[in-house]
Amino acid sequence: MLKIYGRNTSVNVMKVLWACVEMNIPFTREDIGGSFGKTREAWYLAMNPNARVPTIDDDGFTLWESNTIVRYLAAKHGRGTLWPEDPKTRADGERWMDWQLSVLAPAMTPVFWQLIRTPADKRDMAAAEASRKASIEALTMLDARLADRDFVAGKTLTAGDIPPASMVHRWYALPIERPKMPHLEKYYARLSERPGYKTHCMLPLS
Repeated sequence: MLKIYGRNTSVNVMKVLWACVEMNIPFTREDIGGSFGKTREAWYLAMNPNARVPTIDDDGFTLWESNTIVRYLAAKHGRGTLWPEDPKTRADGERWMDWQLSVLAPAMTPVFWQLIRTPADKRDMAAAEASRKASIEALTMLDARLADRDFVAGKTLTAGDIPPASMVHRWYALPIERPKMPHLEKYYARLSERPGYKTHCMLPLS
């Protein structure tokens, strides 16, 4: 059975858990990282020298980097669903996985950390505001993408949705001012109807 190492409050772990539910992949999970520690222990570093989460063990095959894990699982278990057979459709969605890493996460992570994981008396509100504005700029791109489609690659959910969508709940749960983004709001509503997303991504921010 697939073993997932990582605390469920990590957005990168959420990606993998949600993907497993979408593809009906049985799994077990062990709390690693954050207050649970263990990422610097020798046994974990042997699997993941980055000392981060998640890591998976798929019958002896270990893999780290959340988006790579989602790609791997989708290629193995989600052909025709999360892993479209048409390479153009697949690449059309996958670019948004990379965009999440290169654009959305760097934009949004500072405001999340300042407002959720930093004590109030130690927050850098200027950094939080700069991050909020950068997040708006990034998510405006995603909002535009969704103007004529339900999901990033078309009418159905693909692996390309998993990484950016995992951060969309955080955007709407943060205690900040947000401009109206009608297509993104409808996307979030569609995502909220999916049991795996609701269970693994729509957690209280912590």
